[in-house]
Amino acid sequence: MSPPRPEVVVEGFPRRRPRWMEIASSAGHKDVGRTMVVAALGFLFIALVELLLMRLQLAVPENTMLTPVTFNRMLSLYGATAIFLFAIPLALGLFYYLAPLQIGARGTALPRLGQIGLWLYIAGATVLYAGFLFTPSEAGVNPLPPLSELAFLPNNGVDAWAAANGLVTLGFLLVAIDLVATLRTLRAPGMAWRRLPVFTWAAAICSWLLIAIGPVMLAAITMLLIDRNFDGVFFAGGSGGAPLLWEHLSWIFYSGAYMLILIAALGAVAEIVPTFSRRPLQGRSLVIGSLVAIAAIGTLAWMQNMLTAPIGIGWMYYAMFLSLALIVPFGLIFFNLISTMLGGALQMRAPLLFAIGAISAISIGLAAEIEHSMVAVAWRLHNTTDATAATHFALVGGSVFGGFAALHYWFPKMTGRTMGETMARMSFWTIALGTLLAFVPLFVAGGDHGEIVDAYKFFGGTGVSGLNLIASIGAFVLAAGILLTLANAILSRTNGARAGHDQWGGDSLEWLALSPPEPHNFDLLPDVRSDRPMRDIREAIAHSSSRRAEPVAPESQPVA
Repeated sequence: MSPPRPEVVVEGFPRRRPRWMEIASSAGHKDVGRTMVVAALGFLFIALVELLLMRLQLAVPENTMLTPVTFNRMLSLYGATAIFLFAIPLALGLFYYLAPLQIGARGTALPRLGQIGLWLYIAGATVLYAGFLFTPSEAGVNPLPPLSELAFLPNNGVDAWAAANGLVTLGFLLVAIDLVATLRTLRAPGMAWRRLPVFTWAAAICSWLLIAIGPVMLAAITMLLIDRNFDGVFFAGGSGGAPLLWEHLSWIFYSGAYMLILIAALGAVAEIVPTFSRRPLQGRSLVIGSLVAIAAIGTLAWMQNMLTAPIGIGWMYYAMFLSLALIVPFGLIFFNLISTMLGGALQMRAPLLFAIGAISAISIGLAAEIEHSMVAVAWRLHNTTDATAATHFALVGGSVFGGFAALHYWFPKMTGRTMGETMARMSFWTIALGTLLAFVPLFVAGGDHGEIVDAYKFFGGTGVSGLNLIASIGAFVLAAGILLTLANAILSRTNGARAGHDQWGGDSLEWLALSPPEPHNFDLLPDVRSDRPMRDIREAIAHSSSRRAEPVAPESQPVA
């Protein structure tokens, strides 16, 4: 007989903490991922405000609404907010929330790393906007030495920019390490690499890409801070340093980040298109291989941004040929996505509508970027608004259209409710119209009239007054469309139609979990036998139900 054990007597359950405290202290991948997505959407709103202020300044010639210094501060904040605080964390937040679910894991391998990464991101954003307490950066989107050195900008704005983006980049690096470890070690039984969903492949590719380019940016930021504050000479041209070194290091990061945003968007689109076409993705292996090629080739083509810098002619053509080589992987992805839609029975719901918008906008932006990668064309169009329009078309396609497609698609899984379809369609068409109005005129202003990029004013009589006015109106239309989606998400969080656990009939394992998932994700992990595990589960359930419904023949009676 076992000895008696002491009993634990309690007078009640522990008092539950407020939800915000639970989220703030949680290392669960769903809480971390959701917080990162919500924060990214909040910074999208702030970036819109900064963009609209700059477009108001440029709505009419020789406007005096903003001073040159204020315009440069808005430009510096807008660039950091749009890339570091919105586009990249939106992709990482979705990856961090969904990738463990898609591989059948109950969590992440190194959850504290993900939690620390989130708070470094929040800390970096706080440091960036705390610059308003003294002086924000005035060095533009990319603070190029020697103009960002102490002799030209003696205030602390560039230091705040560097410290903020350094913290954010370090946070991204920790999240990427956790994702890589999770995808390597916590896959469900049978979930071989060849069976991973395309979005999870995108998560793995982007994580490895961040591990490669993140330290490069951290090194560049560290050297810039040493130059400004400790008499370093890394970028000092007259003291043995090289201002061009900053361009190389920073453009390696920015080119990789550009590819990361597009890979995340295309990974989400590759999940959405088969679901709403009711057929498997055509050329699935080609699509995955193309995503890998985009990450490698696109990052190695960083000097495509430096064709007017004093680099060797051989390096210029090296960058040009790598940029042209990107036509192949992007073309293969677009071909397979379009062929999947053409051969399927399309259900034109909001996620598919935004996915088609992402394909269209990214195609236009990449076509213009390939034009800029030609050496002779770059000497004509570099540092004009044509370059701004090309970059924005691709990034709006990736981060706005692609990000919103993913948001509408996985919102039921994350919240248990669907986003309003009518408001989603209104938002889509408003964003599409705003994108065309905001950036097509900039193609013309830069390509035909040579309007300089990032200038705080332009002069009348140069042929660009009407084009800038249309672009400013388009920016407001674009902002209105984005705000419709943000409002839709906020309203649908509590008032949206309740969603089922398998809302869209997707093929990946996140649709096996509850909506929203339990803290442990799954009660029972299935054996994965193909790259479409949910289809296999549905077929098994249907087969089992049909077996139970079959009439049972009566047993034969023995003859007396």
